[in-house]
Amino acid sequence: QVQLVESGGGLVQPGGSLRLSCAASGFSSDLYAVGWFRQAPGKDREGVSCINLALDKTYYADSVKGRFTISRDNAKSTVYLQIDSLKPEDTAVYSCAARLKAGPFLWGLHIEYDYWGQGTQVTVSS
Repeated sequence: QVQLVESGGGLVQPGGSLRLSCAASGFSSDLYAVGWFRQAPGKDREGVSCINLALDKTYYADSVKGRFTISRDNAKSTVYLQIDSLKPEDTAVYSCAARLKAGPFLWGLHIEYDYWGQGTQVTVSS
């Protein structure tokens, strides 16, 4: 069993930055990929970024390219999501998700992932 715990959310002004963390425990060394998703009130869950831990490749939704950066710290079993130039439309609950199965997959599709964290709220407002 893999456990994921997100942290780093909060209230930030437009133009500000946040770094979200996703700490993995359990069989974290077996993970193939970790994705970040967000869901705003009344909207569908959206995949914003993913890191393929085996291939060391990163992926971003067009809506966040250039502002979001995903990275990892193997020693800490943690994946980060750096969010810069925050906009009010970035307000959402951000969750990380982990995938075990290797091979091609649709990183932005939530059903491709096996484990989920509880989420962390990001609110962008002046």
